[in-house]
Amino acid sequence: MSGPVGSKANKSQFDCYDDLAEDEPYFVIRADDPLSDALIELHAYIGAGQSGAAHNKLAEIMELTRDRPPRPSDSPKYRETFAISQAMESWRRGKPKS
Repeated sequence: MSGPVGSKANKSQFDCYDDLAEDEPYFVIRADDPLSDALIELHAYIGAGQSGAAHNKLAEIMELTRDRPPRPSDSPKYRETFAISQAMESWRRGKPKS
């Protein structure tokens, strides 16, 4: 039996894990994360140029997180997330132009 689309058992046709360069940084958002579906929808709306829907989804995300205490700024997970973001930007800038 195959799993839901985008799972290990039923990879998305756009799954890129096997295509990652050896030194290419990546970040995984798991379904276990309470914001996962909203964050993926936000990404899709932005990519599709649907700014109104993206704005609404971001407002929804902000509402979902309003009453949650923020992760401490010295949290190792928080700091690593920003380090990955910076590594992604640096990797893209250093990538040879096609």
